[in-house]
Amino acid sequence: MPDMFESRAYEFYSERLSTMKPVEGTVKRGELLPYHLKAADTALANAVKNPLILTKADLEEGKRLFNIYCAICHGSKLDGNGPLYNGGNGPYVAAPANLGSGPKASYTEGRLFHVMTYGFNAMGSYASQLDREQRWKIAAYIRSFRNNGAEAAAVLAHDSTQAVPAAPAVTAAPAPAAQDSSATK
Repeated sequence: MPDMFESRAYEFYSERLSTMKPVEGTVKRGELLPYHLKAADTALANAVKNPLILTKADLEEGKRLFNIYCAICHGSKLDGNGPLYNGGNGPYVAAPANLGSGPKASYTEGRLFHVMTYGFNAMGSYASQLDREQRWKIAAYIRSFRNNGAEAAAVLAHDSTQAVPAAPAVTAAPAPAAQDSSATK
């Protein structure tokens, strides 16, 4: 097996290597697994669970990202009255969705993530502006905002082990030092 003893050397900047793409289905280390639902699978999106283990800092990051990307239309109070709509006096004539109350307020995190991924009605996709983790954080923030913030504790207590295979998190195994050493002696 000469190929195993002395492997072929590849010129890194060669045309062959510069056009090689990763194997189909490859996931970068530390990256969330791909989201497999298609745009038409909105009913299935309701069952998708947030794969992240959320902290208060994650909700704050979700709020920050929401204010950057979403509040321009949906408003910082999630009432659908952002600067572009401005009660009908802004440049955007169609009222954005009210995410704080009404029918859209009952959307699950999975459905919110799906809408941010593929868009819905006049809203376009934000998959190119926000990575998967950022979209999940925004979805968690929107959910925590419901009932005047009463659901924030439920979001923080979210158990990521309930995630469906559509988008599970890739996490590292706990370090052996974190285990109780007295049980092994």
